[in-house]
Amino acid sequence: MLSPVTQTPTRAAAQRTEARESAAPATAGELLDLVRSGRASTRSQLRTLTGLSRTAITTRVSSLTSAGLLLLGEELASTGGRPPGALIFNQHAGVVVAIAIGRSRSQLAVMDLDGEELSSDSQDHEVGVGPDELMPQIAGRLASLLDGVEPPVLGVGLSLPGTLDSQRGISIGSPVMSGWDGVALAPYLGEVTHAPLFVGNDADVLARSELLGRSAALDDVLVLKASTGLGLGIIADGRVLSGHLGAAGEIGHTKVDSAAGLQCRCGATGCLETLAGGWALVARARESGHEVGHLRDLVALALQGDPTARGLLRDSGRELGEVLAIAINLLNPAAVVIGGDMASAFDFHVAGIRESVYALAAPLATRDLQFLPATHGDRAGLVGCAALALDHVLAPVAVDARLAAAAS
Repeated sequence: MLSPVTQTPTRAAAQRTEARESAAPATAGELLDLVRSGRASTRSQLRTLTGLSRTAITTRVSSLTSAGLLLLGEELASTGGRPPGALIFNQHAGVVVAIAIGRSRSQLAVMDLDGEELSSDSQDHEVGVGPDELMPQIAGRLASLLDGVEPPVLGVGLSLPGTLDSQRGISIGSPVMSGWDGVALAPYLGEVTHAPLFVGNDADVLARSELLGRSAALDDVLVLKASTGLGLGIIADGRVLSGHLGAAGEIGHTKVDSAAGLQCRCGATGCLETLAGGWALVARARESGHEVGHLRDLVALALQGDPTARGLLRDSGRELGEVLAIAINLLNPAAVVIGGDMASAFDFHVAGIRESVYALAAPLATRDLQFLPATHGDRAGLVGCAALALDHVLAPVAVDARLAAAAS
């Protein structure tokens, strides 16, 4: 089996990988990607796709089977598995850890290399908790989840609200997680695992969960996280777009005329969140006499038939839809996916979104537009964090680096 690698792929390595995309796959890591993605399942198919010789294919496949990343069909035939000659990606060759940290809850999971959950837990925490208090608790919970897990931990995917620096593994701009900006997160997990840590914005990892899990993948999608706060993940041509500083999709703090003068929790005024964010809906519900402590309580009331709760969620959708209509005109997605706590009341919330989008967006942009609930529901953040880690540790350049390290 491969041992974990503590270094993350460098920016230069990532650029070299991108530069190779126009060339035929040639390295062992690229062959693994062909098998893992379903584009090839035999040595013959690998030769056809790559143009490599039989000897070269045999050498690279041998290195992958020795590392445990590929299994041969003949090894499984006796147990009713694939036919002899087949190449099978071994999802049990390692595990990844998913850590989704929100304003009031943290979710943890251990998943195999196909993103299938092996164990998980979820706990609420106080709003405003800092990393020095929460991260040691997460490390302890993670140690319990990993107890008895035999495959090596290859990577950790962690999400937070706000903007994150993926190179340094830190938050650089979270209006709702005060005390987290500039704090290195990997050291908190050092006693549990030395696997590399990959960080991402919560809306971006929600988008990654759709790429990992939707059977009929859509290449151009807007993924809305409608929860306590609001965020937008952008999938274009099958890839998540994070923007220059990782701040793409910051829809919640877009200024809108109808929110003029309203104080946002980020410290500014006039943000969309003051009208459509979950924290604002909870505040208005309390003003109307409802005893709700969290957006999930408001959603539960809506599902029970409470007209005030349903109205607030629909109003939130209308306000969101006005800004989404602009994004839809600009990006022409095939679908808008709704995730986060409001997605549990999908019908009420999306009714408001549709109302504004169809009134304001261009007819051509909405002609085939679908509105869909997040594929993985309440687990979407965890699945997205796992996808974040898997995208890195199973990238051809990372696989090749681990194989080279194991051979040296």
